[in-house]
Amino acid sequence: MNDRYSTVAEVTDSARKLVSRFPGTVRLRRIGTSREGRPLLMLSAGHGPHDALVVAGPHPDERAAGGTALALAELAARGDRQSPATDPSLVTWNIVLCLDPDGAALAEAGADAGLVLGRGFDPVSVPGLGNGAGPGFGPGLGPTSAKRPASLASYYRTAYRPMAAEQPEWAPVAAHPIPETLALLRVIDELRPFVQCSLHSTDVGGSWIQLTRDLPDLAVPFRESADALGIPLQQGTYDALYWENPSPAIYVLPAGDSAARLAAGSEDIARSTWCAPQHYGGVTAIIEVPIWATPMVADTTPEPEAVRLLSDLADLVRDGGRQVTAVLDKARGFLPPPETDPLRRVLEWMAAGLYDLVATSWQPLAQQVAAANTPEDPRHLTTAQVTALDIVARRQPLRAAGLLLRLLEASANTAAPALHDELSDLFTTWSADFETALRTHPVPVGAQVAHQTRTAVAAAECALKALGQG
Repeated sequence: MNDRYSTVAEVTDSARKLVSRFPGTVRLRRIGTSREGRPLLMLSAGHGPHDALVVAGPHPDERAAGGTALALAELAARGDRQSPATDPSLVTWNIVLCLDPDGAALAEAGADAGLVLGRGFDPVSVPGLGNGAGPGFGPGLGPTSAKRPASLASYYRTAYRPMAAEQPEWAPVAAHPIPETLALLRVIDELRPFVQCSLHSTDVGGSWIQLTRDLPDLAVPFRESADALGIPLQQGTYDALYWENPSPAIYVLPAGDSAARLAAGSEDIARSTWCAPQHYGGVTAIIEVPIWATPMVADTTPEPEAVRLLSDLADLVRDGGRQVTAVLDKARGFLPPPETDPLRRVLEWMAAGLYDLVATSWQPLAQQVAAANTPEDPRHLTTAQVTALDIVARRQPLRAAGLLLRLLEASANTAAPALHDELSDLFTTWSADFETALRTHPVPVGAQVAHQTRTAVAAAECALKALGQG
């Protein structure tokens, strides 16, 4: 099997083939239009009275979701009934194929230089990922042609993620809903889904789930899937820094108006599309799978140097951000303006305070650890929890540097090559240090897709049980 991701065009092509293979059972419709005029498509499979909603492509740099979308659609279309969740007479699966096609176009353009064409992506054919290990695509489905990056350096040189206000799931938090957001919210209001699965990837780490309501029965199938595929469970995550943690690598949104929200200033998370199904009694599962894994995120032994390490990591993200911003300052006069260039907008957003926001977000943790009285005090942090913050501290400057390198490469200004070389040296060092310090290893695309697929089915099954239908 080729270790490759699907492009948006190929996911769409495979979706149309599914409609032809399963007429009447599978339907494809347009639910909206992106800011740049691209269609927002949703594939529905089954005719059950209970609607499950899947959102693929919410972040354009997280590309396993397209394969997962096709795998879930195949399961629902076949109606294998191995789970109540894949019984087409009980559940209709509605799958948004790519929520941010404009961002995906930029991400795919960034990867063009390393594009290798190939076909035949089928997790069923991967050793250890066949029918006995969980659902895959099935025969003839899922051509993929975007080769996974060979290293962290190649990943960050091509990755693109919009600023928060331009991310469809998060735009409502910034009080600036965009067409993609409005289309998704309309679908949620129409379907009233009992479960929404938002498909995400993390560059480095392990797998984890964020839930808007606890699903206690999800812990076992989630762990078993990860174990079968050799994917570590991430026992601590910046994304849910102060959320409840009822089971390993499962984080639940605190109830009510609690201040214990996402670390990076997301106190208004209730306005995100994640929380919209709650209006109809539904639950959302944000399913994260790693592109590169590190065993350190599963290490729950106490970290004796946590206070010092947190201080070092705050310095790391701030210093890296300052160095990227220093190069940006020199290049601002000849780079395309942020009003017309999305990469430049991300850089300016990050330079305007994101690095400090990230660094200060874990300050309460340092105070918590300092107040611990005994070695057994639960206020101590584990290696896994510190590692999760280490990943974030290294990630942010690398993301910015990769975007700025792309802009400098595209510039004809005579100052651009020297600035490019200056930043490239930093970028190369940071990428190599990241891989070494975190002991990373790549997770095959098939494993990412298989684990995300199984977890989505398990989440739907658990949510069905809560309805008395499991």
